[in-house]
Amino acid sequence: MKFQFLFFLFLTCFLGSCAKAQFGYSTRSKKAIKLFEKAKKIPSESFDENTYEPNYKDAIQVLKQALQKDPNFWEAHLLSGEFHEYSNNYPLAIKHYEKALDINPLHSKSGSTYCYLANLNLALGNYDESIKYADIFLKNPNASSVLSKETYKIKRSAEFARHAIKNPKPFNPINLGPGVNTSFPEYYPALTVDGSTILFTRLLPIKMRDFYQQEDFFISLKNEDGYWGKSMPMPKNINTSNNEGAPTLSADGRNLVFVACADQTGSYYGENRSGKGSCDLFYAKKIGNTWYGPINLPGYVNSGNWESQPSLSADGKTLYFIKGIKGSKNNNSDIYVSRIQKDGAWGVPQRLPDHINTPNTEESVHIHPDGRTLYFASKGHPGMGGSDLYVTRKLPNGQWSKPENLGYPINTKFDENSLMVSAEGEIAYFASNREGGYGDLDIYSFKLPKEAQATKTLYFDGFVYDKMTGKPLPGNFELFDLSTGERIIVSEADEVTGTFMVALPMNSNYAISVTYEGYHPYSLNFDLSEEKELNSFHIDIPMNKPAEGNTSNDSITTENIFKNVFFDLNRSKLRPESQIELDLFAQYLTENNEIKIELGGHTDSRGDENKNITLSEERAKSVFNYLIEKGIKPTRMTFKGYGSSNPIFSDEKISSMKNSSKKEAAHQQNRRTVWREIL
Repeated sequence: MKFQFLFFLFLTCFLGSCAKAQFGYSTRSKKAIKLFEKAKKIPSESFDENTYEPNYKDAIQVLKQALQKDPNFWEAHLLSGEFHEYSNNYPLAIKHYEKALDINPLHSKSGSTYCYLANLNLALGNYDESIKYADIFLKNPNASSVLSKETYKIKRSAEFARHAIKNPKPFNPINLGPGVNTSFPEYYPALTVDGSTILFTRLLPIKMRDFYQQEDFFISLKNEDGYWGKSMPMPKNINTSNNEGAPTLSADGRNLVFVACADQTGSYYGENRSGKGSCDLFYAKKIGNTWYGPINLPGYVNSGNWESQPSLSADGKTLYFIKGIKGSKNNNSDIYVSRIQKDGAWGVPQRLPDHINTPNTEESVHIHPDGRTLYFASKGHPGMGGSDLYVTRKLPNGQWSKPENLGYPINTKFDENSLMVSAEGEIAYFASNREGGYGDLDIYSFKLPKEAQATKTLYFDGFVYDKMTGKPLPGNFELFDLSTGERIIVSEADEVTGTFMVALPMNSNYAISVTYEGYHPYSLNFDLSEEKELNSFHIDIPMNKPAEGNTSNDSITTENIFKNVFFDLNRSKLRPESQIELDLFAQYLTENNEIKIELGGHTDSRGDENKNITLSEERAKSVFNYLIEKGIKPTRMTFKGYGSSNPIFSDEKISSMKNSSKKEAAHQQNRRTVWREIL
């Protein structure tokens, strides 16, 4: 239900009025009254032996007997409606509420029963009926201000749902197949940025302690034909003999955060796990081919409440998650975000703003690899009647946009959650028990409507290594948006294999800095301001050590290209976007004050050679002057213009190229600004 707390209010008010029953009920049947009084006490005095919920079933049977004694006992109809609702039998709840109104339309001065009927009909998808009852309640001058506020929300949802059904979104879910799905429930999918690995939760029928089911993680790899291969369980240090759930992966698949919960004694399931609250987040890291951990997530995310349903940003440095609200009567929850600190601990979580988090439940949060598009489920925004899926986007000013409902039939009158969107932004994954699957919940994919899609995100992968020895290096990556100067992503290569995978959202021009202690920095540029046909780039990154300790003149004299230093055509004035790389380089020179460098300028072979030499020297001098302004002593630097004398691509090589765009790209690589270390 979308507004369950309404019925808590109803139960409080209704039973309070019944406390005055000694002054008279609507029935004269003493047997009916006795049965009614008995039914009131049953839910608080006994529990269902299967579900451990209050025993509404027996209470309903006793109320049925009371109504047999007097079918017009409207108080018994109201209480029966209440208990049917808590038993999730909404049609019978509506029947009894309506019967109470038929018998005594004025039984409630505030008309609250109309509010409850509006909400129940919304839950069942009876949107016209929901609007009808909402209008009746809202016209009542004695209506409660609290219930009026909620009834407006109910009406808005019913109106939205009615419109959404008349304007459906394209929706064609495709089952991921037997490699992923089985006769057991599969849900909470997580995907690497290259789309080749999916991690999910499977509920297995295993008896452990007092439980007959167990949640474990499984991984499936996509084969060359595009189908998902047979899923395999995660290693035993991740999958224990107890429950693991709601996993999230960083883009490269090497950082894992998941949920584990305490048992009734306060002990955490799983070997060597301890926590702070009822459910905590745990962290594991893959180095080489081995998973290490898990450990309780260090820092300030976990608390004495419960934390669940985490979602890592592409670089693993920002974490969105769901936090239970302390003191909430209906297990309400909100979306929070935390960022990793320099010491590796997670910072104090920040609650997302009120136009995203409502007084009702938010859950199932997912941050897309673009870092700007957030999907989540909510029972508090206008929707189809249950938990609906929404999207919000981070604006250039850092604020989040107004959430948008993904529409019908992606959302229905039932609860939807557990949405995950692939890097290209078009394909979404979710769990459903719809007909035609392999059993219970299966994982499906579908194409999102254009307006709900995230920014297309490419990725580049490769290998960071020592150029002299070929040894893998765990290089550090920083990704900057050249138009804003904003640092978008921070990541690192695997410390054993040197391999890496970094997300690249479209629509921006990026500077990438690769650093590792004891080595010169390496820069890359990815201009994705225009649509690219490719989805990925593979680049191996050789890292050079400074001159000290080097014996090869080749390694010492190797030029290092400033990939993100830009000049206008035939101009020597630095463009503003050049500042990002030059500021990073100035910081490197400051931290390594023994290094001396030569700055060099190069042009292509087109145009007058004397002019090219002059232009290339002026460009090198511009970089020289900029670094002086940043505090680098001029005695540590020289500059020189080489014109077109040292091309990367010779004129003969360029002439042999048949594609004009490739020729221009070659000329562009010849036009470069570089630095070399001076012995």
